[in-house]
Amino acid sequence: MTASVEEEKQYKASWKRLALFSVLFVLLTVAGFYAIYDHFSGRSLTFDFRLFAPEVLSVTVLLLLIYFSADGLRLYYTLRALGYRIPKKAMAKLVFINIFFSNITPMATGGGFAQVWFLHEHGVPIGKATAATTIRTVLAIFFIFSLTPVFLLTLEPLQDKAIISDIGTALAVFIVLYLLFFAVVLLRAHWLIGPLSFLCKGIHKLQLISPERHLRWQYKTRREMLRFSHSFSEYCRGSKVAILLSVLFTFIFLLSLFSFPALLMWGLGYDVNYLISLGLLVVTTFIMYFAPTPGASGISEGVFGSFFSDILAKNHLLLVTFSWRFLTIYLGMLLGLFILQRYLVNSAKTQGVQ
Repeated sequence: MTASVEEEKQYKASWKRLALFSVLFVLLTVAGFYAIYDHFSGRSLTFDFRLFAPEVLSVTVLLLLIYFSADGLRLYYTLRALGYRIPKKAMAKLVFINIFFSNITPMATGGGFAQVWFLHEHGVPIGKATAATTIRTVLAIFFIFSLTPVFLLTLEPLQDKAIISDIGTALAVFIVLYLLFFAVVLLRAHWLIGPLSFLCKGIHKLQLISPERHLRWQYKTRREMLRFSHSFSEYCRGSKVAILLSVLFTFIFLLSLFSFPALLMWGLGYDVNYLISLGLLVVTTFIMYFAPTPGASGISEGVFGSFFSDILAKNHLLLVTFSWRFLTIYLGMLLGLFILQRYLVNSAKTQGVQ
């Protein structure tokens, strides 16, 4: 009885936090759109029905299918490389559940936890599920972080942005160092045990943590580093076809994600330079990785509006920004919330029967 009451309290607390993050997401999103309306679009907005032309809608639906399918398949084949097979129907549900959670929680951490929980429900051990979601994320980061320095230093629209032009070179160097760090994490994770152990000792000496917590941190640091290193080694030793497909579908997923602004501008009759549109969205996505707000809400809209303000007419800027976020984020979140509710209700009924 006590355990049941405690679980119910935790359940209610989780939903309260989720509701709080949802409200925060909406408020920050509205603030981001208002910033575009006030600072970049000259307080002008025109709804253009050309976005509902049959050819535009058909290409949009096709791109959405590619986008969502590739998102699921990149994790599916990462799991296959680790020796686990998840039903494709379950993977389809996971795509939208992940979109919902990763955009409703700060720094996208919730998406990872939700995926690990869902995969564990379908028979994947927590350690393997964590490794799979981490590897899947690292593959995407590698593509984005590799391309960002190139676009930062070469795209003409970014050279006109004062902040980017001032810090572009320093940021490119930072990204290279970041990629080197990831390379060490993936290939030589045990190299990091010593420095992290030294950091824990330093924090303990400063009396910021208790002796018990210091020992616990030391143990967890070694364990998680070795676990991840072992899991990545397993991934590399897995099916070469699965590894290749996990990388390929990561590339297809990102390419489809970065193609939505170009599609929208094409639908509105713009002479689209696809490479510039793609490059601006790569840099926008890179910045979103460091946004502390839920789903980069507010920040993503503001950055997108700033980058595309010189390409789009002022009356189209807010429309394209909203359409981009709706297709890539809001639509998936709504589907994710619906699927999650049905999944939880069905799970509760199953447990009730048992």
